[in-house]
Amino acid sequence: MSLKQKLHDTWVGVYESVTPPRTVSAFRSKGVLTPEEFVEAGDNLVNKCPTWLWDAGEPEKRKPYLPPNKQFLITHNVPCFKRVHTMEEDPSTETEQMMGEDGEEGWLATHGAASETRQDEGEIPSMEGPSTEAPKEEAKAGPSRGAAEADDEDEVPDMDEFQDDNNLVEDDAATFQIPYLRAEEPGDENILRTRTYDLSITYDKYYQTPRVWLYGYDEAKRPLHPEQVLQDVSQDHARKTVTIEDHPHLHGKHASVHPCKHSLVMKKILDVICAKGADPRVDQYLFIFLKFIASVIPTIEYDYTVDFDLGPSKRQS
Repeated sequence: MSLKQKLHDTWVGVYESVTPPRTVSAFRSKGVLTPEEFVEAGDNLVNKCPTWLWDAGEPEKRKPYLPPNKQFLITHNVPCFKRVHTMEEDPSTETEQMMGEDGEEGWLATHGAASETRQDEGEIPSMEGPSTEAPKEEAKAGPSRGAAEADDEDEVPDMDEFQDDNNLVEDDAATFQIPYLRAEEPGDENILRTRTYDLSITYDKYYQTPRVWLYGYDEAKRPLHPEQVLQDVSQDHARKTVTIEDHPHLHGKHASVHPCKHSLVMKKILDVICAKGADPRVDQYLFIFLKFIASVIPTIEYDYTVDFDLGPSKRQS
């Protein structure tokens, strides 16, 4: 942790200790949440997506402005099938789109229709292998040859012609040797090595927004080193908006998506949604939030929310 980050964390700690939490809703106007709105949005996420759960965390680390049994949200064993660099090298991956007016305050949307594109690439090969002209001719000659073979089968050979019974065994052994049925161990290059992550969402009192934390494991369930975790983070955000810090409720270092731009991005996204005639509710905040966080961790398959209902509702402030 750099000196600048330590000084910032110290200042945030002092500020939070002397400043009460937000009590006035500014969901629409600023893209922020009160603790009560965070709980409301978390309840909706847990209800619609049972992979997410509320957690009470360590007793000594609980925040008094949140319910004791609803300190943060967590989902376990989220798969991560590939590294980000392989996605960035894949020409079929959808081009990044910028949320916002410029690169400094915008947010990269790196996910999208890449999976749909892959489904249209090429045809599924036949299980019988590539076709040639020879099988066509053979198929045409099939009926006449089949009739000739039927005639030959009518002539049952005399068993006395087989003077040595051992010939039967030898012939059978030679005939039924099928080497391609032998089981072989697959090579290492054919094994899909899947990482898994525990993702948690906390409420950041200073920035008044949710904050995402990552803790990863390799295929042998060993914790990942910080450098390995950053392999699964968009390189536009690694070491910039993603840092390695102490979790506010759990022990140990976690990778964290820093919330300094969260309210700004959420405000812009909400403005776009409203401009299209929808009326997003505060309890849908985390569904929208998780959509844009996917731009930071595009290969971690945590988002099963698909779409969400943005129908009419009582307008928030």
